[in-house]
Amino acid sequence: MSISRTSRLNEEVKRIVGDIIQNELKDPRIPMLTSVTGVEVTKDLRYAKVFISVFGKDDEKQKCLEGLKSAAGFIRKEIGKKIKARYTPEVLFELDKSIEYGMHITKVLQEMKKDDTE
Repeated sequence: MSISRTSRLNEEVKRIVGDIIQNELKDPRIPMLTSVTGVEVTKDLRYAKVFISVFGKDDEKQKCLEGLKSAAGFIRKEIGKKIKARYTPEVLFELDKSIEYGMHITKVLQEMKKDDTE
């Protein structure tokens, strides 16, 4: 499969999963501030690793991850309905910590700038 097709499929799965999480899942473990930051579909279309970002404490993040893992079958079924492909990928969820890391780096840079001005 070409790189452009893979990247288009990644973006399409990202859009679909984001829509499902925001509009169709009713699990109380999944907060409203849950977003899909990226998707990596394997070349054989068997697995889709979905990276999610959750605003909240660590225990809320783990509960959200558990809720998403329990809804993985439903999400896979919905992806299969909306994407015409030979295989519907199995959905695997992982927490994306890049936003938190970016906020940490910004904070460190601001502290360094503050120290330089003093």
